[in-house]
Amino acid sequence: MNVRIKSLLDGRVLEKTFKGNEQLSSADVTNQSAQYLYNDGTTFYFMDEATFEQFDVSGDIIGDQAGYLKEGSKVQLQFFDNRPISIELPKNFPLRVTYAESVVKGDTTSSVLKDAELESGIKIKVPAFIKTGDIIKVDTRTGEYIERVK
Repeated sequence: MNVRIKSLLDGRVLEKTFKGNEQLSSADVTNQSAQYLYNDGTTFYFMDEATFEQFDVSGDIIGDQAGYLKEGSKVQLQFFDNRPISIELPKNFPLRVTYAESVVKGDTTSSVLKDAELESGIKIKVPAFIKTGDIIKVDTRTGEYIERVK
């Protein structure tokens, strides 16, 4: 049987051939809730809320999701062989708008979008009625505005 398998550690896809009677062992993958603490530019630090154990995760694993992390955020870490291999953010993430372009009076009721910068440093398009200081929910999968938090 020819199969394509993906490495959990580095993401490479390999082609393998197995005989019909060959057995494979399942990967020991676990998920664990953690709280984001801080980063030093290349490494991100998380803490298990139950045991207070700290984990360091490479920025390569975090990738573009780093833009949604703020101190105290709760995430799911996926472990393989007691090493963190991926991070899963909540689908909707509340972030404060630190800068939003001003709009022309009268444009606030239409579907006009403008640029806004969020507290984590990412920039997204938001409706014209969003102002600096508002807290908005952002879809972490697409990076799109969802709604204003009241």
